[in-house]
Amino acid sequence: MSGDSGRRSRRRFRVYAGLLVVAAAVMTGVVGDPGSAHAAPQKATIERTASEGTDLTALYVYSPAMRKTIKVQVLTPAHADRPRPSLYLLSGLGEEDPQNSMWLRKTDARRFYADKNVNVVMPLAGNGSLYTDWERDDPKLGRYQWETFLIDELPPLIDEAFNGNGKRAIAGISMGAGAGLVLAARHPGFYRVVASYSGCYTTTGLAGQAYPRGIVTAFGGNPDNMWGPPNDPRWAAHDVVSLAGNLRGTTVYISSGTGMPGKYDKPGYPGNGDPANRQVVGGGIEFGTYLCTRELQSRLVASGIPATIRYVDPGTHSWPYWRDQQRQSWPTIAHGLNS
Repeated sequence: MSGDSGRRSRRRFRVYAGLLVVAAAVMTGVVGDPGSAHAAPQKATIERTASEGTDLTALYVYSPAMRKTIKVQVLTPAHADRPRPSLYLLSGLGEEDPQNSMWLRKTDARRFYADKNVNVVMPLAGNGSLYTDWERDDPKLGRYQWETFLIDELPPLIDEAFNGNGKRAIAGISMGAGAGLVLAARHPGFYRVVASYSGCYTTTGLAGQAYPRGIVTAFGGNPDNMWGPPNDPRWAAHDVVSLAGNLRGTTVYISSGTGMPGKYDKPGYPGNGDPANRQVVGGGIEFGTYLCTRELQSRLVASGIPATIRYVDPGTHSWPYWRDQQRQSWPTIAHGLNS
């Protein structure tokens, strides 16, 4: 096993361990209370742009909140002569290539969205960040203020540079799945649509904190630098289950596999060089997201909030299933955007 493969496997095992604790918490009904808000708006600037093809533009955006430049890739449709909404795509573990989003490397996004009247916005380098504002800079991971970047800094620049009409959707996988729903729940109405593929949504209590803490730890960060120690109210302020009522009026699409291995997990499937890891670890992680999804579904139903929920059986925690969900969720996303 190569060094990079070994590190990725260890990260997945840490997240797997965290999800096992979350699964136990879900089955015993651990929930918490919301609270808090995020930082004040700041103004960002586009330092430069670069063409990466007729349909793909790289923006280098200086974020005052993070005090650094973030690369953001934007797909535009073949006929980009009229105002259009924007779809923000968030990745999960493994967004480690500083040049290309995993959505471009792992899916046929360029072809799929070519005839869709939408800007597809893919920010890079959110490793272990949960795409949130951290309380303190981390010695290993640096300064993370992703909520401010995604809510206050980036969207006005996208609308201005790419003929945006102010309508937004957000979708994510794994870490990005939970993060997308957190952003939508903490900022009601900012996104017309949120789509979440294989995420977890509870952040309260030691059990509920195990999954996000596992993600941060997998990259060598200190989770206390994110939302504080376990008793800090900021953890409850990011609990989607508690904040579910804030999703009223938002078009919601949520999917998860059951964790059982399927056709994409068999030896010999293209890109599946480690079928045992995908079936055991990927299956275990996905079973955890399945339980997380069931918990959130119960809260949405109890609150009378409509949502499209899909369970993929069989299905593990891997890109081929998310590629399918990217396609299957598009009609819901397009309807919510009126695109």
